[in-house]
Amino acid sequence: MTAGRAAARVELRGVGRTFAPRTPAGRPRTVLTGVDLMVEPGEILALLGASGCGKSTLLRQVCGLDVPTSGELHIDGKPVTGADPRCAVAFQEPRLLPWRSLRRNVALGLPPGTPRATGAARAEELLALVGLADRAEDRPRQVSGGMAQRASLARALARDPGVLLLDEPFGALDALTRLRMQDLLLDLHAAQPTTVLLVTHDVEEALYLADRVVLLGPAVPGGPSTVRTVVTVPGARPRDRGSARLTHLRAELLDGLGVPTHHA
Repeated sequence: MTAGRAAARVELRGVGRTFAPRTPAGRPRTVLTGVDLMVEPGEILALLGASGCGKSTLLRQVCGLDVPTSGELHIDGKPVTGADPRCAVAFQEPRLLPWRSLRRNVALGLPPGTPRATGAARAEELLALVGLADRAEDRPRQVSGGMAQRASLARALARDPGVLLLDEPFGALDALTRLRMQDLLLDLHAAQPTTVLLVTHDVEEALYLADRVVLLGPAVPGGPSTVRTVVTVPGARPRDRGSARLTHLRAELLDGLGVPTHHA
């Protein structure tokens, strides 16, 4: 396996985001406020919260696709001031170019200036890693949704990122494919360790994959989101999905999301 960029440390200090009104009569809308987080190199951190709480907005801050209204954000001690080459992103939809083969889609993720021969070898290596070596010349329409998402992950890894940002990457998959993709992500992380920030709505997914789970939400009803709870997940990966310890944490997180698991 080709050595990638070293896993990076991500630090957020008092990060907030306020959006300007879309109309003259509108009001500013603050989505995030006072977010403090330290993500250690090689850690998998899951961001959990209700829809609209700012999880994806926070992810965009980390990679420099959006700019915080307040606070500071650093990767390995260096400020993030724009689209950051140390980061790569994979989204819920694979977003592959339909006229390109899977191999050429993966090659799109290579760092600028990569020599042609080196890039071709790297794309082949990553396709083999995600189990698509025999489908390299297929177009996206010729493969399943799970295969397309594997190609999307390979494309993100092609940049050799210090930070891999995953915005609900398995949300559109069926239940069985989703479980397989979770295991694949752990295999990829073991083969090419990097720092991972994962946005998800799935409590079980967060507990299975992450070293820590961050629950985002408003401190007061109707207010902007901040870090409400940080849960450290016990046990080495891969974990037993039916573990009693995970069941206890699942109940704790669901309660934090306003979904109690039992009634008095």
